[in-house]
Amino acid sequence: MRQWRDRQAIGPINRSIEEEHRVQVFVRDNNVDQALKVLKKKMQRDGVFREMRLRKHYEKPSERRVREKAEAIRRARKLARKKLQREGLLPMKPRAVRGAPGKSATPASLLILEQCHAR
Repeated sequence: MRQWRDRQAIGPINRSIEEEHRVQVFVRDNNVDQALKVLKKKMQRDGVFREMRLRKHYEKPSERRVREKAEAIRRARKLARKKLQREGLLPMKPRAVRGAPGKSATPASLLILEQCHAR
């Protein structure tokens, strides 16, 4: 006799629940690295990696509601913060300058930077 668990392991019976979305990436000039980069970007945009992370373990419905509510609050706060920044009521986030030493700069890397600029 087949158990409910056996049917669940096979996959959803109703395919309309699970949306089928195919991603196509073309490899030009045998440049597989570039094609992989494009594929990863498309998958990131579609939320595939996020969904894989969420489906790694079962999430109880109550946990899902708590997570979704926290995400909604986070989105609303971010939207309000961006609006205040555009209106000039909050200072904009300072942009990092490429090549400039940051928090992770060690004395050795600073010495190398100084030698490069001295030439």
